[in-house]
Amino acid sequence: MAIRSTQRDGIRIVVAGDTATGKSSLILTAASENFPAKAPPVLPPTRLPADLFPDRVQIIIIDTPAGVEHTNKRAEEFQRADAVVLTYACDRPETLDNLRSYWLPELRRLEVKVPVIVVGCKLDLRDDQPQVSLEQVMSPIMQQFREIETCIECSAFRLIQIPEVFYYAQKAVLHPTAPLFDQETQTLRPQCVRGLKRIFILCDLDRDGALSDAELNEFQVKCFNAPLQPSEIVGVKRVVQEKLAEGVNDRGLTLRGFLFLHALFIEKGRLETTWTVLRKFGYNNDIRLDDDFLPPSFKRAPDQSVELTNVALDFLRGTFSMYDNDNAGAIRPADVDDLFSTAPDCPWSQSPYMGAALTNDLGALTLNGFLSEWVLMTLLEPAKSVEYLKYIMYGGDAASAIRLTRKRRTDRKKRQSERNVYQCFVFGPKKAGKTALLDGFLRRPFAEASTPNAEERYAVNVVDGIAGSQKFLVLREIPEAKVKNLLSDKESLATCDVALFVYDSTDESSFKKTAKLLAEVAGHGEDTGYEVPSLIVSAKDDLDSYTTSIQDSTRLSQDMGIDAPVPISARLGDFSDIFRRIVTTAEHPHLSIPETEAGKSRKQYLRLVNRSLMAVSVGAAVGIAGLAAYRVYAARRNSSS
Repeated sequence: MAIRSTQRDGIRIVVAGDTATGKSSLILTAASENFPAKAPPVLPPTRLPADLFPDRVQIIIIDTPAGVEHTNKRAEEFQRADAVVLTYACDRPETLDNLRSYWLPELRRLEVKVPVIVVGCKLDLRDDQPQVSLEQVMSPIMQQFREIETCIECSAFRLIQIPEVFYYAQKAVLHPTAPLFDQETQTLRPQCVRGLKRIFILCDLDRDGALSDAELNEFQVKCFNAPLQPSEIVGVKRVVQEKLAEGVNDRGLTLRGFLFLHALFIEKGRLETTWTVLRKFGYNNDIRLDDDFLPPSFKRAPDQSVELTNVALDFLRGTFSMYDNDNAGAIRPADVDDLFSTAPDCPWSQSPYMGAALTNDLGALTLNGFLSEWVLMTLLEPAKSVEYLKYIMYGGDAASAIRLTRKRRTDRKKRQSERNVYQCFVFGPKKAGKTALLDGFLRRPFAEASTPNAEERYAVNVVDGIAGSQKFLVLREIPEAKVKNLLSDKESLATCDVALFVYDSTDESSFKKTAKLLAEVAGHGEDTGYEVPSLIVSAKDDLDSYTTSIQDSTRLSQDMGIDAPVPISARLGDFSDIFRRIVTTAEHPHLSIPETEAGKSRKQYLRLVNRSLMAVSVGAAVGIAGLAAYRVYAARRNSSS
C-alpha cells in the first residue's frame, strides 16, 4: 500500500536521458542557483533543502550515466525512484526521438510505476526560427505513454524554469494526477468519485443530501485548519451554481456540486487541494484507506478464525434496512452497487463471493444472504472486511467489528465450540453431487445437467444450532483434482470444522474414490494434529443404488469409527437435515473423528508405551520404598548393637 505524503522523509528523483542533454547542469543549477562553468559527467546524490517548496519535503536527486554499459546501474536506480525526470536537448531533436524509442519503453520494460517528468534542456540553444509548440510536440507522446505527468522546457544557462522542474516532479509524487483525473476524458476517475462521495456523506451530518453552510465550514476546518468566511461560502456556491445548476439547492452544496468543485480544482492545477481532503479522511495514493485507518495485523494460530462481532452484525442489519427501500426483505444488485459506491469497488462481484449467498427468485440478496456475504469475507479476508465496513460508514474501530475465536484444538479438548461461523470442506469425486448439495443449501433449483466445478466454490447460509441458536455455515467445495494440492499444506485442515464426503450412491467407483479421499484426509489430520470431525453423504438417493452399496458404506463407517452415510436427494429437495447435522457435529468437535488403520496402530502403540512407563514408574517407586525401609532397619540394628 502506498505511503501517505505526510509520512515521507524525502523524495527520490532519478534523472536520466541521452548523453550531453544537460542532466548534470540541470541538477547543479537547481542546487546552487548558478550555472556551472564545467559539470562532471555524473554527479553524486544531490539534496535540495526541504524548505525550497511549500510541501517542505526534502528532495534527493540521483544523476545517472547514459551509456549502455550502465544499464543495470540505471535499472537499480529506477526501481528505487519516487519519480523519474527524462531529459532531452532542445537543440537536438534526435534526443527527443530517443525518449519515445528507448527511454520510455525501458521504464515500462522494468515495470517502473512512478510519475515521469519530461524535460527539454538547453532551451537557450534552440534555433530562433518559429517552433512548433511544446504541447503539439508532446501530445502524441503523452497519449502513448500515460505515465508522463507533465512536460517542461528549461535553460540552466539562463536560469529559466530550473526550480519548476523539481517542483513538478515533487508535486507529481505528493499530488499525482493519474489517480484523480482522466486527462483524455477530462473527468474525475471513478475511484476518486467513490472516495469523495464517502467524504461527502460523512460530512453531511443531517443526512439531507447537501452540505449546509455550517457543514461546509466544519469540513473546511477539518481539512485546512481554517474556517470559511460567510462571503467565501457564498462565492463557492455561486461558482458552482453558474456552471452546474443542480450543484446547489436550498439546503446547500449537493454531491454533484461537491464533485464539480474538485474537478475544477484539478483542472486549474490545484491537485493538492483534493489530495489534502482525501488524506485528511485517511486515503492513500491509491485512493484506498491508509493502514493507519485499518486494523493492525494480528497474529493468530492456524486453527483460529475471525468472526464479526454482534456490534458489526447489528450495524449491517441496520444498513440492510436502509437499502431495502420497498421492505421486500431483499436488496437488489443495483442496491448493492449503490451501497458500495463509496468503496473502491463491489467486493462481491468476483469469486469467491459472487453467487455464494442466498438470494430470492429475482436475484436480490435476502438479509441472511447479505450477512452471509460479510461473514464469508471476514472468514477469508478479515482485513478487507473491516476496510469495506469503513467504506460503508461503519463508525467503530476494528476491535469493535471483529473477534478472534478460540483454537479448534482447544474446542476439542473442552468438547464444545462457541463459534458462530463453521466451515465445512466438501470432498468427493466428479459427478458425486457436491455442486447440487451447495445449490440446495442456497435453495436453488436442481439442475439436471451440470458441469463439474474445476475451481473451489463457497456457499454460506444460516442454520439453526443448539437450543435454537443461529449459526453461519460455510460450505467449501473442493474439486477432486484440487485435493492433492490442498493436502500438500500441513495446515490445510486447520481452518476446517467438519469434513463432508459425498459419493454417488448409484456408482460403485464413486464410493471407492470417496472412501479413498476419506482415508487421505483423515490420515493427513492424524499426521498434522488437525483431526477433523467427518460425515459421509450418500447422494442421489432417489435412484437405485449399486448392489453392495449398503454393505460397503456400513463397513466403511464402522472401520473409520464415524456415523453411517446420510442419504440425500438433491433432485427431490430431500437433504435429510444434513446442514443442521453438520452444525451439530461442529458444535461437538471431539466426536465423529475418523481413524485410519495407521492412526489406530499409533494410538495403540502410545497406550502400550504409556502403560510401560507407568509400570516402570511403579517399579521404581517400590524399589525406592524398599531401599528406604532397608536403611531404617539397618539404622535401628546399628543403634541396638
